[in-house]
Amino acid sequence: MRLAAAFGKIKEGYMYMTNIAILGFGVVGSGIAAVIEKNALPIQRMLPDGINVKYILDKRDFPGSPLADRVVRDISVITGDPDVSVICEAMGGVHPAFEFTMAALNAGKSVVTSNKELVASFGDELMSAADKNGVKYLFEASVGGGIPEIRSMRTSLASDSILKIDGIMNGTTNYILTRMKNDGVSFDAALAEAQSLGYAESNPTADVDGIDAQRKIIILAAVATDRLAADSSVYTETMTKISALDADAASRCGMAVKLIASYAALDGKMSLFVCPRFVKGSNMLSHIDDVFNGIMLSTEMTGDVMFYGRGAGSYPTAAAMVSDVVAAAKNSAELPMKWKKAEDGFVIPFEENSFSYYIRIKADSPAVTGESVRLVVGDAETLASSPVGYAEFITPKIKEKDMRAAVSGGSLGEVESLIRVLD
Repeated sequence: MRLAAAFGKIKEGYMYMTNIAILGFGVVGSGIAAVIEKNALPIQRMLPDGINVKYILDKRDFPGSPLADRVVRDISVITGDPDVSVICEAMGGVHPAFEFTMAALNAGKSVVTSNKELVASFGDELMSAADKNGVKYLFEASVGGGIPEIRSMRTSLASDSILKIDGIMNGTTNYILTRMKNDGVSFDAALAEAQSLGYAESNPTADVDGIDAQRKIIILAAVATDRLAADSSVYTETMTKISALDADAASRCGMAVKLIASYAALDGKMSLFVCPRFVKGSNMLSHIDDVFNGIMLSTEMTGDVMFYGRGAGSYPTAAAMVSDVVAAAKNSAELPMKWKKAEDGFVIPFEENSFSYYIRIKADSPAVTGESVRLVVGDAETLASSPVGYAEFITPKIKEKDMRAAVSGGSLGEVESLIRVLD
């Protein structure tokens, strides 16, 4: 009798269990299934009947996996099943992820994703479809892996104005820069090491050229403003030109070189860009090393808020997606988002921003004296202990367009390195 009663409760519980589908069973997709299994008890505090992986969409078979019988090839099997309420998109790329996501939303399924490229490219359209169909499109895992900065912006900070965001949003590049800073290795050697450890892809372009960080700052800026910027409007600079000499100069100044993605609200518009920066030691971002991410928000009322943690990896990213599954299943109250494409001119031209700069000039250059540099850029600070054959300076704040004119016009001589400073 007790056994039958228990079975009845299990059946009843299963009927109310949140059934999900996972699109793509790679590093993140398989991580979702593992998180659901390992964290069953914490999940049940929020969803008493738990989460059941009903389908996995993948081209591959997974013999030996306990979920091998869940694999399907046709998205319509998933979108046509009324028992599936949430779909986890872990495919990556834009196509067919966009088409599958749109089909799921139009079928009345909530979708959660870690796909930063898709959110940064089509987040406005997908949110509109979710709103139209009374479901959710959630993407906490698209920025910072398991770091909960997006949900915090949409809940705890929902009544505040986000004035500024500066962040280390790519663990691969941060690992490379940490090795260059701490051990004096070259960029190429640090990159090869990152690849051998699995931090960097065989083609690392999206990481080292700032494209990954660009997508993430586009998403955070859209959360802050409800405007989705086109990637073409976001200045993005590679970090492949950073050398051991740059890392050493930053250290001598009490700073560190970091690839920083930045947003700032400016007179009803926004500044948005990604580039290497010298970060002062007084800024917490300068002390974030290895593969860790750090995101600093400056708000009108709360002031500075810092988020720190592992920005990638199977479990952190998957855990963020599972938290979104829980939020979607519970229809959690969050600040609703209805993004629209940023109007022309909403992102100010990068050349209109002002920075202090680190400059390294060849010593045989005609403009190498401190006095001649000051005539061009103002009251520049000359760095001590410069490498033989070079002179180095930290400039006061200058508009980007004016600095570019000085460099391209040759009035500063032969400039070997020019890196912007983050206070």
